Amino acid sequence: MAWIPRRFRSTSFRNFVFIPLVVVGWEWLWNDGRIPLDPWFLPLLLWGYLQYRVVGRYRIRLGGGGPGMDTPPERLVTSGPFAWCRNPMYLGHMIFLAGLALSLRSLLAALITVATVVWFQFRVRRDEDRLRVRFGQPYVDYMARVGRWFPRWSRPGASNGVR
Repeated sequence: MAWIPRRFRSTSFRNFVFIPLVVVGWEWLWNDGRIPLDPWFLPLLLWGYLQYRVVGRYRIRLGGGGPGMDTPPERLVTSGPFAWCRNPMYLGHMIFLAGLALSLRSLLAALITVATVVWFQFRVRRDEDRLRVRFGQPYVDYMARVGRWFPRWSRPGASNGVR
């Protein structure tokens, strides 16, 4: 992937900057210079972006490492949002893109959102393999306790924070 400019290798840049610009441009062209907007769904954009940012800072503060898996966490974080969902940062991306599709009533954005969800599913499996190697049995136990995308309503035992 060396041929791809560095900025575009960033999932955050693609999902929060590039894709919205492409979709807004497409909708503007497709709708003769108008951008259809359903403001009821705009809060999803803010929610998704803030979830990504706030949870990312939380993970870095408690677990070390960087914002992505290029610089993986040094410690396993199982508290806060990670006590409910193993991938709250990726989920923030998906909430943002769903908000984009719904607020613009955009078929293009909906298709991009579905493709992104599928891509994240593959990416998460790779990330989980890396984290299993890095943290061993504590990560396996965490996976059994906490859902990949959604909370498990009958969580056996409470999270004990950072390991």
